[in-house]
Parts: sequence; structure tokens; C-alpha cells
Amino acid sequence: MKMAEKKRYSDEELEEFRSIINEKLKVARENHSEMMRQLMNADGNDVDDTSPTYKQLEEGSLAQSKEELVQMANRQQKFIQGLEAALVRIDNKTYGIDRMTGELIPKERLRAVPHATLSVASKNARKK
Repeated sequence: MKMAEKKRYSDEELEEFRSIINEKLKVARENHSEMMRQLMNADGNDVDDTSPTYKQLEEGSLAQSKEELVQMANRQQKFIQGLEAALVRIDNKTYGIDRMTGELIPKERLRAVPHATLSVASKNARKK
């Protein structure tokens, strides 16, 4: 009798992924709060005592970098949510299962993109 193809990762493997995800979450949350701190302080840059033209230039580049910071913070927030959702899938023992094919996503991909819900093949198929 042929051994059944593995349908899910073992508890040991899931724990390995959990520690990878927790590490990434820690860094992502630190980055996010740093961005939020920068955004809070972005309004407090004092250039009042310099010439009006310099002030306008400064405000222009400040607005742009503030916008970029907001986008980065939003991306970071989405990343954090993706990682948190991955932890839920670990708890449910559904982690690492391609949501299109139901097959296991290769470990290499999960190590690189721990919140992935699609294998590279499924992701590419979806783009077409």
C-alpha cells in the first residue's frame, strides 16, 4: 500500500513555523510603532525661524515623506495581520495548505513568506 501523501505539516513543523512567524511579528510590530512615532513627530519639525521659501520646500518634502511613511505603515500593518492570521492557521493545523489546491506549500516558500496561503504555482495561475 502506498503511503498517503502528506496533507498537513506535523506539530513539530508547525512549531518551527510558529517561531519564525513570532520573530517576524516582533520585528514588524517594532517597525510599525517606529513609523507611527515618526508620523506623530512629523508635524513637530521646527523650521519657523528660517526663510519662508525654505519653509515651503521643507513642508513639501515633509508631506511627501509623511505620505510614504503612511503607506509603509499601512503595508506593515497588513503584513502584521497576515502573520497573525498565519498563527491562527497554525492553531487550526491548516497552516501551509494552499487555499486553491489543498496541497502543501513547500517549506522553502513558507520560510521566505511565512504568511503565504498560495504556492508559487497557484499564485502565478491566479495572475493569468
